[in-house]
Amino acid sequence: MATVRLDNVRKVYDNGKVAVAGADFTVADGELLVLVGPSGCGKTTLLRAIAGLESISAGSIRIDGRVVNDLAPRERDIAMVFQNYALYPHMTVAENLAFGLKLRGLPRAEIAGRVAEAARMLGLSELLDARPRRLSGGQRQRVALGRALVREPKVFLLDEPLSNLDAKLRAAMRVEIARLHQRLAATMIYVTHDQVEAMTLGQRIVVLNDGEIQQIDTPMRLYDEPANLFVAGFLGSPAMNFFRGRLRAEPAWRLETDCGSLPLDDAADPSVRLGTCRDREVVLGLRPEHLQLVAGDAPASFAKFDATLEVVEPVGNEIFLNLRFGNVPMVARIAPRALPASGTHARLQFDPWRLHVFDAGSGERIEGVRFHPRAATAR
Repeated sequence: MATVRLDNVRKVYDNGKVAVAGADFTVADGELLVLVGPSGCGKTTLLRAIAGLESISAGSIRIDGRVVNDLAPRERDIAMVFQNYALYPHMTVAENLAFGLKLRGLPRAEIAGRVAEAARMLGLSELLDARPRRLSGGQRQRVALGRALVREPKVFLLDEPLSNLDAKLRAAMRVEIARLHQRLAATMIYVTHDQVEAMTLGQRIVVLNDGEIQQIDTPMRLYDEPANLFVAGFLGSPAMNFFRGRLRAEPAWRLETDCGSLPLDDAADPSVRLGTCRDREVVLGLRPEHLQLVAGDAPASFAKFDATLEVVEPVGNEIFLNLRFGNVPMVARIAPRALPASGTHARLQFDPWRLHVFDAGSGERIEGVRFHPRAATAR
């Protein structure tokens, strides 16, 4: 396997559109790195540039220490798995797996050995004589993975390989890919728009938006300490709740919003964390699991406010409450329990230590008043 290094890689199309603006990061040997972001953010363009299917406008790409900017895809020693399985319909599974190896002129015995091993790893041994039309979507995707696997490349590139599968198959194939990576200790770069795939598969995640890298970190660091409003709102399902307003300290700490005052009561002195933001326009973020209905044993330090309950979504082991605070929509994630009727007022609570604080103008995290989600357990 190998490292992949991108040094200030840019891609600008002839019409002036900047698809990738200065990508700069390293994929470690054996790492599974995920590129994630909304449609059109540049993640697939970046993957295709690494593969050699897309030229770059500036910067350099190194695979295993060698600059590959001017090398053809076949000379980069990579294998790519596409969203479209692209299997040959007239060939059997075994023939599909072996096709690329035959083109490279490998000995017949070596080809047979590689195909048999890949089929065993992916649970395809019983299907080697079948043609693609007989296979399910998940089986076809495993054949596509196997075709890359038999090549034994330095780097695996996967471009939204699960997007054509239904929800149940996607979940199963996520596990298959994670197991495969653990078994091979292979260098993999995985592109997806699905933040659940990104969080569950990636050892590190590169979050992109409009061609720019927003943040690179481990899944839980991104979730716990998002660098800006985009990352905070993109990662997490349901998404983070946001409250925009001005922080006031008199007579008590609160956020003055267009739809009312949001209290920020705390037994400890809030000025320790909020002092630098006094009278400043900010956006406060709160994860749905940290917004709860008021309970009789709620700590006195918890902030409490009223909101209108609009829609209740029971999903089995938890319930999503869709609420509204003035004109601000919110979601709370709670355990199953008896609930007030839709359209009625609900009393909500949250621990101010769970808040994330962002600058209202730039959208960047305000580090001096970080509310780390682990902080509450450390008090």
